[in-house]
Amino acid sequence: MNRLKTFSRGGIHPPDGKATTAGQPIKNAPLPARAVVPFSQHIGAPARSLVEVGQRVEEAQLIGEATGFVSASVHAPIPGTVKEIKSLYLPSGVKTEAAVIELDGAFSRLGKPIAQRDWSDLESDALLAILKEQGVVGQGGATFPSHVKFAVPKGKSCEALLVNAAECEPFLSADHRLMLERTEDLIEGIRMVQRILQPQRTVIGIESNKQNAIDALIPHAKREGIDVVPLKVKYPQGAEKNLVEAVLGREVPAGKLPIEVGAIIANVGTLISVCEAVRDNKPVIERVLTVAGGAIAQPGNIRARVGCTYRDLIEECGGFTEEPVKFISGGPMMGFAFTDLDTPVTKGTSGILALTAKEVNAFTQTSCLSCGFCVNVCPMGLSPTSIFKNVEHERLDEAASLGLDDCVLCGSCAFVCPAHIPLVSAFRAARGRRRRLSARNRG
Repeated sequence: MNRLKTFSRGGIHPPDGKATTAGQPIKNAPLPARAVVPFSQHIGAPARSLVEVGQRVEEAQLIGEATGFVSASVHAPIPGTVKEIKSLYLPSGVKTEAAVIELDGAFSRLGKPIAQRDWSDLESDALLAILKEQGVVGQGGATFPSHVKFAVPKGKSCEALLVNAAECEPFLSADHRLMLERTEDLIEGIRMVQRILQPQRTVIGIESNKQNAIDALIPHAKREGIDVVPLKVKYPQGAEKNLVEAVLGREVPAGKLPIEVGAIIANVGTLISVCEAVRDNKPVIERVLTVAGGAIAQPGNIRARVGCTYRDLIEECGGFTEEPVKFISGGPMMGFAFTDLDTPVTKGTSGILALTAKEVNAFTQTSCLSCGFCVNVCPMGLSPTSIFKNVEHERLDEAASLGLDDCVLCGSCAFVCPAHIPLVSAFRAARGRRRRLSARNRG
């Protein structure tokens, strides 16, 4: 038996928590009566609002125009009337303007036929233009605009397109279900990105705990000359740089992107959106996400409209069986804690977790024990304890010299820390402070 591939340094094996949702077929959430649609659902400049209070909008209408090179368009997830333009904070800490749309009018996306586009003659530039027009962004967490990510810089070439099907975050299983239920759409999305990038090879990297998805993918992938590579179950297998090392055996240099070693990575959910944008002329107005955690009555995977609230989806999953002690947007390792259940779903919402006291297992923070556990598990070969000590004393330049910006914020260090130091939160905040100081100095 061939040894399963993985990255070489560090990594952990947290309880995966996927058993309650991995076998649950995707179900459609009802249309929300009100949708709160942020204009910043992506990395880069917020979209510019194109609507006013009192204006009628149609489903899938462009309501936010991409500004600048790194930005993404925003569309109305429901038909109705714009009742308000308000400011809010997302769980990530991003402050954004948002359009509040009250449902009113006919909708067409759920269960009704869509005229499909013949894309067989479209060239790379035309495909990229469609992705920009339809607001496609990465759905694996980073939300990088896809028309930017797939535009290979001059002087570079994409040797390998890597499909990130690892879904290594505990609890999350939305990509797993997409691979099972929409296999052909995933393969078609891959073919579209192949048309753009012209890679020499295409590889689907998938953790071996998804054997039924591997079995579903192999015949379709084989027909298209795509390799399916089972990977060892180890967190964070799905981090871009770790995936490149595991699949290609190449190390992405510090501070560089995978294209430096000839690779571009695309997440499963992103590729489904690529297929819908190009073939179905459908913007990103909905996504599949996991609702789970010990406090959820009926955990599952839901296709939900952008702008519906976390509260709506929790109620769709039967509400709570007990009072949660912590809510997380995304996965438990890299997600963001939140308290407001009226927070809206965005293009980047991969999961909603309602965790019990047993799952959170809270402890009191103590001083660093200098045990070295965090160093042993860091997949980037960093010394989290050294970085933290510099961050703690506001020596941000020294922290950067030790690899603060190379940290992938995977949470492995915090997971094993016997002193229960919130390392990832400290690193994320420190990077934000460095960006603000840099911007202030430039200004």
